[in-house]
This record gives sequence, C-alpha cells and structure tokens, in this order.
Amino acid sequence: MKIDGSHGEGGGQILRTALALGGILRQPVEIHNVRGGRKKPGLRPQHLIAVKGMALITGAKVEGAEPGSMRLYFEPRQVVPGSYSLDVGTAGSTSLVLQTMIPAMLFAKKASRVVVAGGTHVPWSPCFHYLKEVFVPALQQMGGALQLETERWGWYPKGGGKVIASILPVPELSGVDLTWQGRLQDTYVLSAVSNLSMSIAERQRDQVLKRLRDHGFTPTQTLPLEGGGQGGGKELRIELLKGPSPGTGTVVFVRARFENGVAGFTSLGKRGKPAEKVADDACSDFIEFMASGAAVDDHLADQLVLYMALAKGQSSLIAGRITKHLATNMWVIEQFLPIKFEVDEETGRVSVEGVGFPFSSP
Repeated sequence: MKIDGSHGEGGGQILRTALALGGILRQPVEIHNVRGGRKKPGLRPQHLIAVKGMALITGAKVEGAEPGSMRLYFEPRQVVPGSYSLDVGTAGSTSLVLQTMIPAMLFAKKASRVVVAGGTHVPWSPCFHYLKEVFVPALQQMGGALQLETERWGWYPKGGGKVIASILPVPELSGVDLTWQGRLQDTYVLSAVSNLSMSIAERQRDQVLKRLRDHGFTPTQTLPLEGGGQGGGKELRIELLKGPSPGTGTVVFVRARFENGVAGFTSLGKRGKPAEKVADDACSDFIEFMASGAAVDDHLADQLVLYMALAKGQSSLIAGRITKHLATNMWVIEQFLPIKFEVDEETGRVSVEGVGFPFSSP
C-alpha cells in the first residue's frame, strides 16, 4: 500500500492512521512525502516514537525511521500484546502516540499495557483529560475497553509527563449512532496549573463562572483539589487542581455530557496569554458547540471514524463541521478498507457501513 503523506491536510494523522491500519491488517505500507503539508515536513520525534511503538507491538520491518525522513516503509507482522514503555524524549504528544497504538491493541488476543512519557497537555493534540473524559467513553459506546491514568503532566517545552494505558481486547466493535445531541446532563470544568500560583487557576475558574452564568449555568460545587459529586443539566462542577509536573503550564478543560455522548473543549495557557483568555477560549468553544446541535466535537470526529470503519454495522455521527483533518483521515481509511464514507458537508453528517473486523482475522 502506497500512501501520499502530502494528501489533503498533509499532516501526521496520515502517518498515524496508516500505521494503525497497517498493523491491524498486517498490510505493508510505504508513506512518501511524510507530513508534506507542514512547514517542517518529515518525521518529528513524536512520529518516530509512534513508528517505534507500532514496530514493537507488530515485530515490523521498518525503513526510513529517522528525523526529517520524508519516506517510511512499514512491514508489520502479527500484533503481540504485552507491556510496553516508550519515551518521546520531548514535549511531543503522548496522546498522538497512543492514538496510533490503541486500535491495533484492541484487536490483540490479550490485554496490553502501554506507558508513554512526553507531553500530556501540549498544543495541536488532545490533552490527557480529553482522552480520558471524552474519547474513552465514546470508545466504550462502541464496545472498546480502555483505561487511562497519568502520573505526571507534561507541558511544552519540557514534556516529562507520563501516561499509562490499559487496553483490553474486543472480539469486535459495534456501530454507533451519534447524530443527535440530546439534553445536557452534566458539565465539568477543570482549571489547573503546574508549578504556578493557584491564583491563576482561580482567575480561570472565575472567568468560566462569569461566562457560563451568562448562559444559565449554576455552580453546584467548587472542588479544591479532586473531583466528585454529580451535576445535572446546567449545574456546573468546577475542579481546581495542581498537576504534578517537571514543567509549568495552565489549562482549562470543559467536559459536557449529553444524552447521546460526550464533548470536550481545551484551552492551554502560554506566556503572555491572560488567565481570563485561557478560560474564554474553552468556554466559547463549548457554547458554540451547544448551539450547533452537533453530537460530536471536531476532535472526537477525527478519532472515531477509524473505529466506525472497523466496527460491525452502520455508524453515523454529526460533527460541528467537516474539517480538512477529518476529510483527510477518512481518505486514508478508505485506502485500506473496502468502505466508503458518506459525507454531508452542510449538516456535518458522516456515515459508514463498517467491515466488522474481528481479532481472529489474519
């Protein structure tokens, strides 16, 4: 299978999806023009760790796995479950490394444990809390079994975070209908800092309260360190947290649970960005999503289409929009599997009849 890494968005998602499907199907794949759509094309550290991880779990033959390489050849054998440990060595995203490995490990014959060190809350990737609070429940809706925990948080540029993923095998995934949002059931907000004054987290929290009160939300409980309690509808739970980390950073994460799914919205702090702006960005994304009527946020749509294609039966979702990233990912999946996504740009609807891939397939 030859894949053009500059197609569409031309980013690392092409590489990750191609590696994941190559590993699952035991399909040799050659990717040329790797990340050809980026200002700095070629393989970066987090991509190399994803390649290394997939090579470890599949016993693959690999060519071109070098920094800056524009070509990668990946020839996998059978997925071997077990315990694996990887270190990005930078603030490269642990989430994106796991995103590459989890699909293959779901179809292994035994449980696996993967530890990845690197960035857990970094730009241009889902943060740890998004994976745990949004992606994991969505995967569970389809029959997937995944647990995530973190021992340390990794911020840009130091990294040094640590995430542990425990993946249980599944005989098959089930199709899912995520075409309606439904009533808002529970809203949780995390305002966190590492190695910075808690006053920053408090300012972020206060701005969240200000913004969401204007939309009818009522705080039921402000939690000093750890989550707990149950909200409902427009009741709001807020958690203030100091994240253990070798670096410094701030984050506001909003998790909204609706009748028919979960959505998440993340905003990271950076030098010169006021705490109030960090809160505003996450709140604005959340408010826009609620008004859209979409059932799946943009980032979750990107991640779910692979599982929808592998699942048994019909799957559909309605995203806030059909991003170039999503369209590119669907294109890659269609190169490997005998499926065709049906896409309605106007409504954001994506549908597919999955192949019902079993773990016992060759």
